[in-house]
Amino acid sequence: MDRPELADFLRRRRAVLQPRDVGLHPGPRRRTPGLRREDVASLAGMSTDYYARLEQGRGPQPSESMLAAIARGLRLSQDERDHLFRLAGHTAPARDGRSGHVSPALLHVLDRLDTPAQVVDDLGRTLAQNPMAVALNGDHATFTGHARSICFRWFAGPEERAGYPAEDHDHHARVFVGGLRAAAARTPDDPEVRDLVAELRRRSPAFAALWDEHDVSVRMDAAKRKIHPAVGAITLNCQRLACEGEGQFLLVYTAVPGSEDREKLDLLRVVGDQRFAPAG
Repeated sequence: MDRPELADFLRRRRAVLQPRDVGLHPGPRRRTPGLRREDVASLAGMSTDYYARLEQGRGPQPSESMLAAIARGLRLSQDERDHLFRLAGHTAPARDGRSGHVSPALLHVLDRLDTPAQVVDDLGRTLAQNPMAVALNGDHATFTGHARSICFRWFAGPEERAGYPAEDHDHHARVFVGGLRAAAARTPDDPEVRDLVAELRRRSPAFAALWDEHDVSVRMDAAKRKIHPAVGAITLNCQRLACEGEGQFLLVYTAVPGSEDREKLDLLRVVGDQRFAPAG
């Protein structure tokens, strides 16, 4: 780990980013050129103190997941991300196959959307969310290991299923298993897929039964019904947009203008704003 070079790289990348580049309001009296340390820390989902120590060259060696979060927060390109990993003493992630890196251009799109939107990979793992998506679906950055996959969460416990009407559970189970089957068909030798499937088969007889049906498909409903703790039942249109060559997809949730669901989505925007407002 090259602490001085890592610190210098982080400072320089932060200085060239403006608040509008990452979907933030400039606010009054910003004396610091570019982003502030607390801005980057918030975007990366870490404490300001932890990030500050990295920029000061006195922090511990960050983990690979922490570096990936910093790369997203600083809107690094893949080359810049690889450089970040090497400065921190890690091998840069392989570029072939599935990538967890979300391009700056795609993050820019995410920042500009005023409706729930998130980037997911073909294993159902959320790679990035805008604040509205966090307000709707919860903060997926808190999940680790196999639990990052919605397919795993669906079968491993009742918490994920509680967010959907009971009469839709069987349909969603088949959609999630079919999507995972399709990913396995595209990359049959991928150890991530094999490990995820093996753990799900061990944990869930229901998953094993559906997996053995060999239904290979990726089916996204135009309308998705959810049960939200703040606004209750809400039906949203969900568009799944493929991102070229990355094994990633942009999910965008919208409501019909003038509908009760649109009113609930507007209320959720207020709830989300309150949840993410700075302390004080």
